Amino acid sequence: MQTGPIILALALAATSAAGAPLFQWPVDCSLGETCYIEDYVDHDPDKGEIRDFACGIKTRDAHKGTDIALLSFDEIDTGVTVRAAAFGRVERIRDSMPDDRLMRGVTPKNACGNAVLMTHGDGWQTLYCHMKLGSSSVKPGDVLQPGDPLGLVGLSGQTNHPHLHFQVIKDGQIVDPFDAEAGESCGDPTATLWADPSEYHRAGLLTAGFADGVPSMQSVRSGAVRLDGANPDNPLVVYTLAGDAAPGDVLTLWATGPQGEVFRKQIPLDEPQRAIMRAIGRKAPAGGWPKGDYTGEVLLTRDGEVIAHRFAHVTVE
Repeated sequence: MQTGPIILALALAATSAAGAPLFQWPVDCSLGETCYIEDYVDHDPDKGEIRDFACGIKTRDAHKGTDIALLSFDEIDTGVTVRAAAFGRVERIRDSMPDDRLMRGVTPKNACGNAVLMTHGDGWQTLYCHMKLGSSSVKPGDVLQPGDPLGLVGLSGQTNHPHLHFQVIKDGQIVDPFDAEAGESCGDPTATLWADPSEYHRAGLLTAGFADGVPSMQSVRSGAVRLDGANPDNPLVVYTLAGDAAPGDVLTLWATGPQGEVFRKQIPLDEPQRAIMRAIGRKAPAGGWPKGDYTGEVLLTRDGEVIAHRFAHVTVE
C-alpha cells in the first residue's frame, strides 16, 4: 500500500471502453456459491417504477448501486473482505456505526453505514457501504491497487441483511457498472465497466416474510400479511414471491428459532409463471412456540447455482 498523491505512471491502469476504470470484483466471495447480486442500479429512478439495466425488476426504486449479498449472518463474524475495485486514492471513510439489523440511529445522512469513498481520477469515484464496525484497514490519503483490502462486509447503516453496496460515480452522477452508457432503452449492455462481467439472471425473489397462515397473492404483494410479532399459539408460515423463474429452478424455504430449525421444504418449479407465490409452515406445538426471535430464509437456485436469497424475521412474544 502506498500513500501520498496518485502518481501518473501508476494511474495508467486498465480502463474500459467507456474510459472509466475497469473494475475488479469488490468482495471476497464466489458469485452463485457464497454470494449473489440482490439489486442493480435503478434505470428508472424518477418515475416511481423500477428497471434494471436488462429491463428486469432486480432493483429497488431509485437504487444507486450494486448490492452484493452474503447468504448468512454468521459470515459477518467469520469476516468477508471488501477490496478496492480499481486503482485509486481513499478520499473518506466512516467506521463508527454498529452492525444492527434493526437500523437504530440510522438517518438519510448515515444510511451508507461504515463506508469507504475512493477517487480514481477524471471524476470517477467508487463508494463501498455497510461495512463491519471496526474493520476498516485504510485511511484517507492511502493509494490502493485493485484488490487491496478495505475492510469487511457488515450490517451497518440502512440494511437488515449482510451485503456490500457498491456504487460508481462519475462527476457526481450515478453510473451503472453493468451498462455505463445506458439510455432510454435497455437490454444487452454495450459498455460494461467490469473486467470479468457476471452473468445476469432475470429471476429473483421480490419479497419474503412471516405470516400466521397461508397468505393470498394480493396480501403478499401489498405487504399487509407480514408479521413483526407472532402469537406463540398460532401457526408460523414463511412465504415468498418469486419473479421470472425458469422451469427446473428450485425454491427452498425454511425457518429457525431459539431451538434450531423449525421446518424446511424444497419446491421444484416445473412450470413457473411470471410471478409465483409459495408458502410453507407448521402449526404451533403443544405449549406454543418458544418465545424469541425466528429467522425465515428463502433460496432460489438453478442447477445448484444461487440466483436469489431472502431473509425474514419475526419475534414470538
